[in-house]
Amino acid sequence: MEYLEITVLGVMSGTSLDGIDFAIVKFVQANGWSFEVMEATTVPYSTEWGSRLKTAVTLDAKNRALLDIEYTLFLGERITFFLAEHQGYSIDFVSSHGHTVLHQPQQGVTHQMGNLSSLAQQLQHKVICDFRTADVALKGEGAPLVPGAEIHLFNSYDACVNLGGFANISILKGTHQKAYDVCAVNVVMNALANKCGQDYDKNGELARAGKTIPALFLALQKLPFYQKEIPKSLGIEWVNVEVTPLLHNFVHHNVEDILHTYTWHVAMEIAKNLPREGSVLFSGGGAYNSYLMELIQQETSAQIVLPPPQIIEFKEAIVFAFLGVLRDLDQPNCFSRFTGSICDHSSGKIFYP
Repeated sequence: MEYLEITVLGVMSGTSLDGIDFAIVKFVQANGWSFEVMEATTVPYSTEWGSRLKTAVTLDAKNRALLDIEYTLFLGERITFFLAEHQGYSIDFVSSHGHTVLHQPQQGVTHQMGNLSSLAQQLQHKVICDFRTADVALKGEGAPLVPGAEIHLFNSYDACVNLGGFANISILKGTHQKAYDVCAVNVVMNALANKCGQDYDKNGELARAGKTIPALFLALQKLPFYQKEIPKSLGIEWVNVEVTPLLHNFVHHNVEDILHTYTWHVAMEIAKNLPREGSVLFSGGGAYNSYLMELIQQETSAQIVLPPPQIIEFKEAIVFAFLGVLRDLDQPNCFSRFTGSICDHSSGKIFYP
C-alpha cells in the first residue's frame, strides 16, 4: 500500500453547545491508517451565540439562511485565529462539520450551519464540509457518520460510544456492523443542570444527590424512538417534541430528582445497546460524568474503555478531519449499512479559495 501523509484541521461543533472543537491531526496511511493529534483545543461559545444556535430550529428558512451567513463568518474568524496561533503546522485543508440546527431526514432535510462556500474564501484554504446533506439526498438518515472513520481509526474496539448532546453507538466487530443514535444525553442533562445554576452536572454530582421518580423513568423508557428499527437518528426537534414536554410534567419535583432519573434512564438505554462482551471505547463530554459511567458499568459485562482526555474531548473533530481525508481521496466515507442510504458514497462538499 502506498505511503500517504495528510495533515488536516478538523472542526466540530456539537449539539451540546460546549463550543467549537479544533484539532490539527496528521493521518498516515501505511498498512492501514493511523493518526497523531498535533494540537487541539475547544473555544467556548459566548452566551449570545449559544442562545442563537439553540433557538435556530425555530427560525423560518429566510432567517435561518441569514444566521448561516453570519455564523459562517464567525466560524471563519475563529478558525483563522486558531491557525494564526499554530503557524508551525502546514495543513492540507480544513475539514469542518459545522453546527446542526435542523435534522429531519424523514422530510429529506438536514442543515449544518457554517458550511457555505464563502468559508474557503475567508480562510484562503481548501475546505471540505457539509457531510450530511448528500446522504439525506440518497434517502439516508445523514447520521451517524462517525463509523465511516471509526472502522479505520478505532477498529481495535468492539464498539464505540460517544456521549455528547446525543449518544450514538457503532458496533464495529462481528458479522453485522451497525451504528445509530441511542438517546439524548447532554442536550437534556445540561439544560437540567442550568436550572440549578450549573453549566453542566460535573461528575454527575447533582444526579447522584437526587432520587428516582418511578413514573418519569417508566415514561421515558416508553418513548417510541427506542422501539424504532435502525437506521435511526435524533435531532433537537425530537427533544423539543418528545422529551421536554415529558419532563415538564414533573416540574413539581426537585430538579436533582429529575436529573437523577434522566441519568439513570440514559445509562439503561446505553447499556442495553452495548455488546455483551468485548471492549467499548467511550468518548464525548458525558464520559467525564462519573456517576453516569458507574451506572452504565453496573448494567453491562462489556469492558468500558476511557481513553486519554485528548480522545475523549476531540474524537469527533478527529473523525470529521478523517472523513475529509476520505472525501479528498474520493473514497467512501458514508456507508448505507449505517445510515440507510441507497448506496455507499463519498460525502462532503469541497470548496476552494
